[in-house]
Amino acid sequence: MKAVVMAGGEGTRLRPMTSSMPKPLLPVANRPIMEHVLRLLKRHGLTETVVTVQFLASLVKNYFGDGEELGMELTYANEEKPLGTAGSVKNAEEALKDDAFLVISGDALTDFDLSELIAFHKEKGALVTVCLTRVPNPLEFGITIVDEEGKVERFLEKPTWGQVFSDTVNTGIYVMEPEVFDYVDPDVPVDWSGDVFPQLMKEGKPVYGYVAEGYWEDVGTHESYVKAQADVLEGKVDVELDGFEISPGVWVAEGAEVHPDAVLRGPLYVGDYAKIEAGAEIREHTVVGSNVVVKSGAFLHKAVVHDNVYIGQHSNLRGCVVGKNTDIMRAARIEDGAVIGDECLVGEESIVQGNVRVYPFKTIEAGAFVNTSVIWESRGQAHLFGARGVSGILNVEITPELAVRLAGAYATTLKKGSTVTTARDHSRGARALKRAVISALQASAIDVRDLENVPLPVARQQTARGSAGGIMIRTTPGVPDSVDIMFFDGNGADLSQGSQRKLDRVYARQEYRRAFPGEIGDLHFPSSVFDSYTGSLLRNVDTTGVAESGLKVVVDASNGSAGLVLPSLLGKLGVDALTINPGLDESRPTETADARRSGLVRLGEIVASARAAFGVRFDPVGERLSLVDEKGRIVEDDRALLVMLDLVAAERRSGRVALPVTTTRIAEQVAAYHGTQVDWTTTSPDDLTRVGRGDSTIFGGDGRGGFIVPEFSGVFDGTAAFVRLVGLVARTQLTLSQIDARIPRAHVLKRDLATPWAVKGLVMRRVVEAAGDRSVDTTDGVRVVEADGRWILVLPDPAEAVTHLWAEGPDDASAQALLDEWSTVVDSAGR
Repeated sequence: MKAVVMAGGEGTRLRPMTSSMPKPLLPVANRPIMEHVLRLLKRHGLTETVVTVQFLASLVKNYFGDGEELGMELTYANEEKPLGTAGSVKNAEEALKDDAFLVISGDALTDFDLSELIAFHKEKGALVTVCLTRVPNPLEFGITIVDEEGKVERFLEKPTWGQVFSDTVNTGIYVMEPEVFDYVDPDVPVDWSGDVFPQLMKEGKPVYGYVAEGYWEDVGTHESYVKAQADVLEGKVDVELDGFEISPGVWVAEGAEVHPDAVLRGPLYVGDYAKIEAGAEIREHTVVGSNVVVKSGAFLHKAVVHDNVYIGQHSNLRGCVVGKNTDIMRAARIEDGAVIGDECLVGEESIVQGNVRVYPFKTIEAGAFVNTSVIWESRGQAHLFGARGVSGILNVEITPELAVRLAGAYATTLKKGSTVTTARDHSRGARALKRAVISALQASAIDVRDLENVPLPVARQQTARGSAGGIMIRTTPGVPDSVDIMFFDGNGADLSQGSQRKLDRVYARQEYRRAFPGEIGDLHFPSSVFDSYTGSLLRNVDTTGVAESGLKVVVDASNGSAGLVLPSLLGKLGVDALTINPGLDESRPTETADARRSGLVRLGEIVASARAAFGVRFDPVGERLSLVDEKGRIVEDDRALLVMLDLVAAERRSGRVALPVTTTRIAEQVAAYHGTQVDWTTTSPDDLTRVGRGDSTIFGGDGRGGFIVPEFSGVFDGTAAFVRLVGLVARTQLTLSQIDARIPRAHVLKRDLATPWAVKGLVMRRVVEAAGDRSVDTTDGVRVVEADGRWILVLPDPAEAVTHLWAEGPDDASAQALLDEWSTVVDSAGR
């Protein structure tokens, strides 16, 4: 006997899950519903099967093919238009006309004994046998009444409660003789229970009903879909599960990686090659698909997660469905009954309320509160660039495919035949992505100078030597699983806001230029990069007095790329230097705040025991610098900025200093004392470097370890700052602690407040209104200055749903009071 699997329905009630996937392919316990159906057919010897397809037919065909992997023979009957339950089977008449056949739905989950159903059909000599079952709520199904012999007496499709006369319903499973096709007109919509069966009964044909025992669930709604998952996990339905039952009810498929410190409370299912990190908690009735990543602190309960989903730290998923290739970012919350479609992005700390539907390919912005379905619009910002270029989680947000498109868009903004310099840090992820970037650039008629692994300042300097721009890929500082793709202009500085917007537009339109044959870009690897860099550095930065001073310093390379340039620098500099942690460590391309602090403490111990003048510690890409004084005490970054400012201004006695508006106003006092002037800039690195390139600029810094040495370059450079510091200390004959002691203490406090994108503009308006008659500075954000000199800066974050506040007062208590006052203003506007 052959079987017919009906797999052509659109499943409209299951949208958005069925917006991009046919209903029969929806996974139940990580296997398509239709595959469960086919395996049931095979168990009962029905290996020759015709599949009727219509909606997204190619996806069904591509998934199951000819059925060889299941040990079956599958053929397909394609409907050009919906033909109804009978019309679709009629469409396959040629393959079914020789013998009785079984009809079954490809989107209903069951374990009925089909062999008994077939035996009943033959025993009764029926033309049609309808498989029936009993359900507590028959409203959504066709009610059927049979007599003592099993002959059908009455049908009623989808009754009201007033029409209900039985709890025995039609499951859509039939055994039929080929003569039934005589009652189905071709190429027109015809239904079995609505059109054909009433006619057969009217003519007295043998139509029987078989009441089956076992499990049956018509997976037609989101509720029934989630219920079907729970029933499989509870063992209520006899289906095969891939994997191993590692503890009662806890199923883990092959290749899945579950950390011993993850909490798993079954029944639940973890798909193949999924990764569950320490501290994640997965509770009962949860299905985790293939290649899903569940980060530490995440909580899942009764959640159905399809394949290739990323679930960020401390996110919370309850009773929801998440479509494939979707990213759920840190601390996001998805409530009971919500459905997230395929390939969506749910931003950090956002909340999707219960029963909300988010259709495929949508973005929910960070911090958003979504209480209505997202069908057409994308609730999020499309801006690519953040504070560090284009940033995101490696192979989740930043993939090789994205890198190729980004590089292609960047190349399109440049002239054909231009040269772009590429570089990376020492991580494997950056190496892999850079190769994708280089291929895209060359394919867009761009020549590439690849520096390979170099410090970030070296990449900037080399870019400025004749390239139209540059691309550097590095691990995001402090976030080991994320990367930054940084774009440079022809000066080696970060792209301006205007250039970022231009790249954004090209990327959004996907109008990438491609090279003709013969125009493919060249690739070459410059030699002597480090010698060129150190030679230029020592020619431009004043090092007089260093050789005679006898200075001893301790240099910590942090096992990063900064160590690559030190051998060619320290010998020529003429300083007695002890270098620690010089080797590259691929496993640690960045460091957490705690690791950085521990490294500084250790550096301080070495400086004190070696009686060195000071110690410096580079970040892993050599862009930023941290200081330890001669007593081994850490000089905090904000104090290090003032110490460097004091040294430079005291020596130069004129000129301008570039500092972001978030810097303590004590910097103004230090600069003025030595006859220099501060140029306040925005917090954007490209604005700070733009001012830093000015002819009269003598110094720049951001208070976070980034220093600009204008006589050498207009960008942050840890190595150049180190060389300049050595020269200044050698000539001033003062220790760092002495310089630090003569600078007044600053009291600047910072606070971050979550602010939905939709109200950021309102927040800033409220801040200006609340300022009243007080002095207001709008260099970046809104800075409100009190009459007594205290100030508060309110600045919306350009990339996240956050508002930053800085406050400065004569003491911490005063600054704290100011923060509290203005936090209330921001919070009230955000509600």
